[in-house]
Amino acid sequence: MTHGLPIVGRIATAIAVAVLGSFAASAQQPPAPRPPRLVAGCPSLAPAFYACASAKAKAFTPSRTPDGQPNLQGVWEAPMAGGLNNIEGRNPQRTATTLVVDPPEGTIPYHPWAREQKAENAAKYIDPYYHCTPITAPRIMASLRGRQILQFQGHLTIVNESGGHSFRVVYLDGRPHLPADIRLWRGDSRGRWDGNTLEIETTNLTGQSWFSQSGDFFSDVLKMTERMTLVDADTILYTVTIDDRKVATRPWTIAFALERAKDKAYEVMEEACWENEQDTSELLAVGLKLYPGPRYPQ
Repeated sequence: MTHGLPIVGRIATAIAVAVLGSFAASAQQPPAPRPPRLVAGCPSLAPAFYACASAKAKAFTPSRTPDGQPNLQGVWEAPMAGGLNNIEGRNPQRTATTLVVDPPEGTIPYHPWAREQKAENAAKYIDPYYHCTPITAPRIMASLRGRQILQFQGHLTIVNESGGHSFRVVYLDGRPHLPADIRLWRGDSRGRWDGNTLEIETTNLTGQSWFSQSGDFFSDVLKMTERMTLVDADTILYTVTIDDRKVATRPWTIAFALERAKDKAYEVMEEACWENEQDTSELLAVGLKLYPGPRYPQ
């Protein structure tokens, strides 16, 4: 008497594992970069767009909300960012496709151990976003789905279609950050206006998520500074500076465009992420593991 599955069952299982393995590899493989185009009259490759859009923004006078803020309200898409699935481009040597504008070589200035962990993350672990853990900026701002900005007296909200209809409240009234021992998946955001630029500082993060599908990660001491400036009525120059002394040798900055959704029928829909999530069990079945968080060198 033999134990275990009958031979037909073992063959079916082997085929299923092979198929799921192929699925896992493709699921964690970043898509090809989009071809270059013009955005607000600027090239859509990040370094060129950043330089061009920065100059245009200085000459643009935005409309204002009733309380005098530059009017960022509307639904915005981020096709240039490609979902932030591969920040440095598909090939680290082809930096023309990178979203990194500082340092100028277009690569993230990881400590050597962190560069190794990024590769290990992509090879061994499931992207935490696959099982609906909350993602923070800049990934939430780079999602291929839309986000709606609403402005109020003393605060604004950014409501995202992806990530289980996630939202952020950014206070503009000068209140301090939360105490350092309070950690949030999306962090604690505080904003201010620097001329026509909205500047958002986010701290108090858990360090348990990724910036990208490629395994780019961060620690619990991360401080992010996002800047949003209207280039014209339908385009925002979005930049974010990542300051994480545990993971990188210096701060680094990425840039891309937020483009207004002009279709009047566009509706920000709710993504039922938790209810529909089926990827995790399949990825675990082919040997990937849940991400344990950064493992700092001793």
